[in-house]
Amino acid sequence: MSLTEKINADLKSAMLAKDAAKLEALRAVKSALLLMDTDKDAASGSREDKELKMLQKLVKQRKEAADIYKTQNREDLAQVELNQAAVIENYLPKQMSAEELKVELQKIITELGATSAKDMGKVMGTATKQLAGKADGKIVSTMVKELLGTA
Repeated sequence: MSLTEKINADLKSAMLAKDAAKLEALRAVKSALLLMDTDKDAASGSREDKELKMLQKLVKQRKEAADIYKTQNREDLAQVELNQAAVIENYLPKQMSAEELKVELQKIITELGATSAKDMGKVMGTATKQLAGKADGKIVSTMVKELLGTA
């Protein structure tokens, strides 16, 4: 079942359940999917990769908006954004734990023979490809710096 089919089925069930919060998040995903399909300038690559990046972008946007709302003491709006992010995250692959991520990054560093901060670019390039969708880029970057002793 494709992501579009899953979203449409979940939209229908959210409508029947009258779940307004879930419905709003799913409509945002469906809108982004339609925009992605009609975008002629989109970079080439597999559809799954594009969908994954799009979902990650939507989650990141929701979390950033929630942070802004929190700094402005608008917990009510922040909670709406976080709820939407949680709904969208259900369509992403399971995120790696810190321990799993550290093990994977150590393997990558060993394979590449990285020893110092100069090798950060090589490590990040490989890690980004291998861990796409499984770990947040900021967390990966921080952990690579830590493992290479540049933190």
